[in-house]
Amino acid sequence: MTALEPSDAVVADETADRVDESGVLGRSYRALSVGIVSVVLLIAFEATAVGTAMPVAARELDGVSLYAFAFSGYFTTSLFGMVLAGQWSDRKGPLGALTTGIGAFAAGLVVAGTAQAMWVFIAGRAVQGFGGGLVIVALYVVVGRAYPERLRPAIIAAFAAGWVVPSVVGPLAAGAVTEQLGWRWVFLGIPVLVVFPVALALPQIRRRAGGPVTEGRQGAFDRRRIRLAFGISLGAGLLEYAAQDLRWVAVIPGLLGGALLVPAVLGLLPRGTWRAARGLPSVVLLRGVAAGTFISAESFVPLMLVTQRGLSPTLAGFSLAAGGVTWAVGSWVQARPRMEPYRERLMTLGMVLVAAAVATVPAVLVAGVPVWIVAVAWAFGCFGMGLVIASASVLMLRLSAPEEAGANSAALQISDALSNVVLLAATGAAFASLGGGSMTGAAGSGSHPAAFAAVFLPMAGVALAGAWVTTRLRDL
Repeated sequence: MTALEPSDAVVADETADRVDESGVLGRSYRALSVGIVSVVLLIAFEATAVGTAMPVAARELDGVSLYAFAFSGYFTTSLFGMVLAGQWSDRKGPLGALTTGIGAFAAGLVVAGTAQAMWVFIAGRAVQGFGGGLVIVALYVVVGRAYPERLRPAIIAAFAAGWVVPSVVGPLAAGAVTEQLGWRWVFLGIPVLVVFPVALALPQIRRRAGGPVTEGRQGAFDRRRIRLAFGISLGAGLLEYAAQDLRWVAVIPGLLGGALLVPAVLGLLPRGTWRAARGLPSVVLLRGVAAGTFISAESFVPLMLVTQRGLSPTLAGFSLAAGGVTWAVGSWVQARPRMEPYRERLMTLGMVLVAAAVATVPAVLVAGVPVWIVAVAWAFGCFGMGLVIASASVLMLRLSAPEEAGANSAALQISDALSNVVLLAATGAAFASLGGGSMTGAAGSGSHPAAFAAVFLPMAGVALAGAWVTTRLRDL
């Protein structure tokens, strides 16, 4: 071979570049991309539709006082699913975790949709959470294995884009179904969406990311991590229960939950996460701070608009609809190659926007403030979330060795879900202690605006703390 002849490595690199240039919807990746984005669509329809129907379901099942459990129950069991999916994916590939997760997700919807009591409803949400935890980690492992690094920001942005149609159509459809047919059909109608993503995505995943990264990674699961996963789920559940029970005896399960939770978290998340050590630990921490503040606040927006301003479930859900579009725009912005040098600054901007949005929302507790302020504020907050969440996923995959993608993806999602559980527990306790659980649903009847202020304003402060964490993402 002469000096002018390309080596095999150069030819391989040039071939890879041509494949990359085809994009995530090029011939090489089209079926896989459409399939896994369709799975995200399923999750998105569930999140947007269920959030709209939840206030009505809670009132009909006489469970407004347990309203936060309907959300935190999902996140509590998802913690176990995430750790299991990380181990499953690293040792045997993501296919099994993904199919099992989709099946559990659909089964949980059926249980919730047929519930006759609030605790059965919460149990259905818990089954959904286990399935969702399996699915989300498996999807990130697929992205890390099947796509070259330069295409990962684009496919993660496509995940966000998959929320656009559900965010616009989901609240309207769920509100209309809730008012005309009843809230149960919002849950029972979603499982039919399982068929298309399963049929399209699974063959491609089997071909491109079906097995373990190396033969040495196969074998039995790490039993210690499974025990820690069980500990983190049980601990989070006990902590949530204690936060919702205002009697003094609730201190006992609260202390037990903390005793289980702390060592499990320290064992499952990267060392240095809780002190915001630079690099991967801060990426994982930021993901939790961002998701926890946003979800804790968003969970109470429809309830506030229904009970304090008298909006119908359709209009209350529609107030959040524009957020799906702006979230996708934020994800698209971070995926632009020219934005790569400014990724950390974009994430700082994103957290500031989230803080501003959460702080603005409770302004509608004042009767003279127009309710459309919520839609505008939430649109800006979702744009910020698009910048932060997508960038955190990109950074996590960049900082992970191929054989650690499953474990680190699980850590990212654990931080996300654990923050949701802890902050929902805190906001739920504040909400209940200020009389929020006694609301009847009619505007001005049983009105406790201070209960809602106690949810939103502290979460705005936590989001500002997240803006500081963004300064710790880059190793010095």
